[in-house]
Amino acid sequence: MSSAHIALLGAIAGFTIYLGLPIGRLRKPTPRLKGGLNAVAIGILLFLVWDVLTHAWEPIDEGLSKHHWGPVATGGLVLAAGLGIGLVGLVHYDAWIARRRQAAADASTAADAANGPAPKIRSQASSLALMIATGIGLHNFAEGLAIGNSAAQGELSLAVLLIIGFGLHNATEGFGIVAPLAAEGERPTWTTLLWLGLIGGGPTFLGTLVGQHLVNDTLSIAFLGLAAGSILYVVIELLAVARKTGLKTLTTWGIFVGLLLGFATDAVVTAAGA
Repeated sequence: MSSAHIALLGAIAGFTIYLGLPIGRLRKPTPRLKGGLNAVAIGILLFLVWDVLTHAWEPIDEGLSKHHWGPVATGGLVLAAGLGIGLVGLVHYDAWIARRRQAAADASTAADAANGPAPKIRSQASSLALMIATGIGLHNFAEGLAIGNSAAQGELSLAVLLIIGFGLHNATEGFGIVAPLAAEGERPTWTTLLWLGLIGGGPTFLGTLVGQHLVNDTLSIAFLGLAAGSILYVVIELLAVARKTGLKTLTTWGIFVGLLLGFATDAVVTAAGA
């Protein structure tokens, strides 16, 4: 199989994320539906945090078992840095967005008084969707690296199985991206869904291209750490949203279903030996 064919299959695996995105176009979802969507997204993202950290820790754990202290130290520092930037960095980013939102609200009040146009700013649900797409995109870049690395090492059957597994996985991740929008009853445009899909799914294709020419554990650990930190931050935010709904039983069942979906779509990847 040529490099171009591998790259094409990597693109297909990434863009299956669009299968779940149209859910964000639901009109006037009920409170229970919004709470359920939010809870399932939490379950999917919780699985992703576990999945990402597991893959990031594997080369470090292997180094520990072989007493290769140099790679262990490097990998550990890179993982810690990526995790910290992804998690703590988003706290500061969110604080900056909150200040902008408040400034826009103040400007809107002043504009209303003067009958002038008010500046627009992204809503909280839109910001959450963008954060989720970014975190999943970093994760998917690392998945693309795995596809490309397998192809570069001549393991074409493994590469194809990874593409199938990651494609199934990405289909559920698309739902996770738009869940905050559906939960708030905010209907995104098709253009917005297009960009969210590119941010979340496009990196699988890019990672496949890079992975065919660069086999590097440290680079993979860095992206996985960033992905884990950013996804964990979003989980914390979505849990806060879930608590406000007061639908504890529904939320618990939704998280359970989301976790099952995560494990189910990852089964093909595990069977492939990834």
